[in-house]
Amino acid sequence: MSEIRETLRQKQSRFARAVAELVQEATRRGYEVTWGEAWRSEWEATRLAKARLGIRRSLHCDRLAVDLNLFRGGVWLEDTEDHRPLGEWWEQHFAGAAWGGRFGDGNHYSFEHEGRR
Repeated sequence: MSEIRETLRQKQSRFARAVAELVQEATRRGYEVTWGEAWRSEWEATRLAKARLGIRRSLHCDRLAVDLNLFRGGVWLEDTEDHRPLGEWWEQHFAGAAWGGRFGDGNHYSFEHEGRR
């Protein structure tokens, strides 16, 4: 039996639904959430790559990554370890999910695509 491949658009829709669940899970765990970067244009990706602040083929450009800001009691939780419980939950609940805490970007949540996480 052959494997049915998910199109990029289908994966984007699945990702959007998963991020909604991620935000709900964060709320259940007592976090407040605001958006960080959710989409990056090709132009921005190219400029950031040149400045060594990002990667040219970012999953943000494919609408398969989001950076979330977590707060508790009005205090911004900026350390990677602050995201670990949520990041591990994310990885366990969605096929192809990757948490940026595994590669030095703790507030990054994405879906793998074409070998990129």
